[in-house]
Amino acid sequence: MRIAIGCDHKGLNLKQFIAKLVAESGHSYEDFGCHTADPVDYPDIAQKVAEAVARGDFGFGILICDTGIGMSIAGNKVKGIRAALCHDVFSARRARQHNDANILCLAAGMEANAVPKIIDAFLSFQFEGGRHVIRLNKIRAMEGS
Repeated sequence: MRIAIGCDHKGLNLKQFIAKLVAESGHSYEDFGCHTADPVDYPDIAQKVAEAVARGDFGFGILICDTGIGMSIAGNKVKGIRAALCHDVFSARRARQHNDANILCLAAGMEANAVPKIIDAFLSFQFEGGRHVIRLNKIRAMEGS
């Protein structure tokens, strides 16, 4: 699976940790930045990752900023993106099963030992379809309004 990864300057260390995890899991990734601790504007990175995922160039994206909130808000501005801020395995699993989320957003200050399980849940669980399709179609309709 191909994964697009991006962060702001606050998320740099976690992004590097995640890139290693992703590679060790047998997935490929592209790093959309940032690459140094110099301050950057998170919407710029979120837009690059979200557009690449929306185009279908990548199966999923992972975005990291200080709280994960800014990346989630910015990523969700791109049509076709369902970016979910997840702090635990349960929310990552449900983001995939019920919301068909395609970008995982994380907070830079998360405990590193929780991150591998959250990423594994997000990448492993599948969208359940069924009643959730109706809800996603309503969200898609909102994107066009």
